[in-house]
Amino acid sequence: MMKTARAKPPRRAAPKKPSNTGQKDPVGVYCRVRPLSPTDQECCIEVINETTVQLHPPDGCRVNRNGEYKETQYSFKQVFGTQVTQKDLFNSVAKLLVEDLIHGKNGLLFTYGVTGSGKTYTMTGSPGQGGLLPRCLHMIFNSITDFQAKRYVFKTDDKNGIEVQNEVDALLERQKRDNQPQVVTRTPLSRQKPETEFADMINIEDGCKVEEIDEDSVYSVFVSYIEIYNNYIYDLLEEVPIDPIKPKPPQSKILREDHNHNMYVAGCTEVEVKTTEEAFDVFWRGQKRRRIANTQLNRESSRSHSVFMIKLAQAPLDADGDHVLQEKEQVTVSQLSLVDLAGSERTNRTKAEGSRLREAGNINQSLMTLRTCIEALRENQMCGTNKMVPYRDSKLTHLFKNYFDGEGKVRMIVCVNPKADDHEESLQVMRFAEMTQEVEVARPVDKPIFGLTPGRRYRNQAFKDELTRRLEERGGPVIGEPEEQAVIEMLIQSFPAIPSCELLDANDDQTLPRLIEALEKRRRIRQMMAEEFNKSITSFRSMLQDFNGVVAAKENMAQGKMTERERTIVSQRSEIERLEKKVKTLEYKIDILEKTTTIYEDEKRTLQQDLEVQNQKLQRQLSDKRRIEARLQGMVTENAMKWEKECERRVAAKQLEMQNKLWVKDEKLKQLKAIVTETKGDAPERPSREKDREPKVPIRSISPSPVPTVPPVHSRHRRSRSAGAERWVDHKPPGSVETETVMQPHVPNSIKVSVASEKALSKCDKYMLTHQQLASDGEIETKLIKGDVFRTRGGGQSVQFTDVETLRQQSPPGTYRKRRSSESNRPPQVENTDSEWTDVETRCSVAMEMRAGSNLGPGYQHHAIPKRRKP
Repeated sequence: MMKTARAKPPRRAAPKKPSNTGQKDPVGVYCRVRPLSPTDQECCIEVINETTVQLHPPDGCRVNRNGEYKETQYSFKQVFGTQVTQKDLFNSVAKLLVEDLIHGKNGLLFTYGVTGSGKTYTMTGSPGQGGLLPRCLHMIFNSITDFQAKRYVFKTDDKNGIEVQNEVDALLERQKRDNQPQVVTRTPLSRQKPETEFADMINIEDGCKVEEIDEDSVYSVFVSYIEIYNNYIYDLLEEVPIDPIKPKPPQSKILREDHNHNMYVAGCTEVEVKTTEEAFDVFWRGQKRRRIANTQLNRESSRSHSVFMIKLAQAPLDADGDHVLQEKEQVTVSQLSLVDLAGSERTNRTKAEGSRLREAGNINQSLMTLRTCIEALRENQMCGTNKMVPYRDSKLTHLFKNYFDGEGKVRMIVCVNPKADDHEESLQVMRFAEMTQEVEVARPVDKPIFGLTPGRRYRNQAFKDELTRRLEERGGPVIGEPEEQAVIEMLIQSFPAIPSCELLDANDDQTLPRLIEALEKRRRIRQMMAEEFNKSITSFRSMLQDFNGVVAAKENMAQGKMTERERTIVSQRSEIERLEKKVKTLEYKIDILEKTTTIYEDEKRTLQQDLEVQNQKLQRQLSDKRRIEARLQGMVTENAMKWEKECERRVAAKQLEMQNKLWVKDEKLKQLKAIVTETKGDAPERPSREKDREPKVPIRSISPSPVPTVPPVHSRHRRSRSAGAERWVDHKPPGSVETETVMQPHVPNSIKVSVASEKALSKCDKYMLTHQQLASDGEIETKLIKGDVFRTRGGGQSVQFTDVETLRQQSPPGTYRKRRSSESNRPPQVENTDSEWTDVETRCSVAMEMRAGSNLGPGYQHHAIPKRRKP
């Protein structure tokens, strides 16, 4: 049962983006010429100046049809020769893209060229010569180091967006992730020191910095790394649990469109990084998983398009310049995509087979789709047409269609190899690059101003510094004074009160003794307190000594245990190093096995597809065979029935022919006998027999009357009583049977119809209907029902029947002849039929014609309807 299709809700229109429709920039195309290798002697590319290169064909095909040298020149925005450094290339091509990234604008940079032309070297670099990617990362972190947000303040969602959370939530999330058990990966995400494999690539001493940066914002960098292999998207940073028994192949990702109509890879891993080393570590981890293979043209040929995406999220500080604004609308997200395209190649040169051949076909198909999209954009812009650009034909073009629609700057570096063997491929690359320069992309707009006062960060920092300085000048907060004063007051209150020491008289002898007594009590109390204090000090000192002994013993014990633990740690560390080496070896083997498994899986999938195609083809052939067999069986059965009927018809015709011949001979014998009997008039009569006296009943033949071989006798018609001057309607129904009698009723000047019609009745005065039925003796009885035609008042016709004429088929009555004898008492006997018909007088008195083939003798017509046989 089919489900009713549910109507889709109308798609909500996306918010209109501001764009500079009047301002457009052409796609920046740069050319880089690779140095010629020592083994290649002939060079086919020459740098003319900073913007022009010249291609000349090698010696084998240097002459064209006219017998002249065919050299072509191509112009670019800038041409880099063989002596150019990675720094100069970065400053000319990628530096402006990084500045736009920090200012909230998108950018796309990709390398294009044939296999072995230096695309991966240009993008990644080599030890001591970092490429465009590490230099971009170094410039980004060198610019935003003092303005980075704490980790997890910016958080990615699943819809290509960035959310902002406060520092407390970010701290809780950091603690939560730190407490979670870490998944054992082959290469840890963060390291204290970079690996030696790429340490020289990111050690850039002459790093540049963006000068104009928004100091009232905080920044955070997210990186992701994908590859497009056989038109499928795979996440190179996705951690898949390793199953040594049954390893799972990586799952492909799909492209989706966010609410701003920007394309993104759904479910792609995005890692927040804080340093250049950490970002390049993530890139290097994904680079190890990228698919490469050894071909005839390149030892490590890229078999996929790699895309390294740097996403920069920035949000302004609040009015106090202390915390980040929590509004999602205030977050600005910009992205820089660095694409290393797989090299275009010819299979006849790479000698690719099997999976390598399919990879090359998919690579060339995606690059051809990119070229088709560029041509369609160029045609729409130059000719004013509205031709549809086929972005969806390839995942590569579909992912970056927003850049060509005006979401950022586009830069392309064309890498060429000057050796003579790559001349034809380099020629195609140059033509495509020159055509790409004619495509213009809308210039992206600057980010909007939020209306907050600039300089908030530094004003807040200056206020904090001044507050700290003033507190230091005042001596800082007094800690512990209130507690000391309270203890002193409590001790003073425990002493006895001092009496009044005022002397009013010289003879006063009571005031001083009271004062001396009070002071003595105070002294005694003080001594007692001092003694108690000394006892407490002594006991406390003994307790401290005992505690120090215990602590020393414990320290000795701990030191011993620590020594043992250090020995264990050293041994375990050596074991760990051994296991790490073993793990690396196993990882290398696993990589090889994974690649081999992938190849086998692809071949298995291909073979299964071929098997399914062959099975479907075989099923179609079997069904066609069964259908043809059924058709042939039907044709055989039909032909058998047809020939069987034809044989029966021929046998019947042959039997009928033989019967006719036999009957003709019998008739001739009978006629000859009759003639002989008639000539002998005086011959004595034959004595009668008992069987002759019995009336002989004519026996009809079972078979129908044979067709005479002699020419048929023309039938004569008798004039019917209906013949006259009137005009008749002769109505014979379709089922009427011809009686085949000699005296047929004939009505001249009549209209013969099979169905009575008003038109025929309007033209005639008389009407005759032929009606046939079966009589009691088995013969056909024909009745002619006649009537007059009258006109009615309404303009129609009516028939009034007036007469019925009956026509019957019957045998003539038997003719008896008395014997010439005087015996009158003897009853009359029927004579033999043969002798009866030999009597000339009797035959003349009957006066009837006989139809050929009748077995009743000459002169009699057999009126029975012959039974028709099936042919």
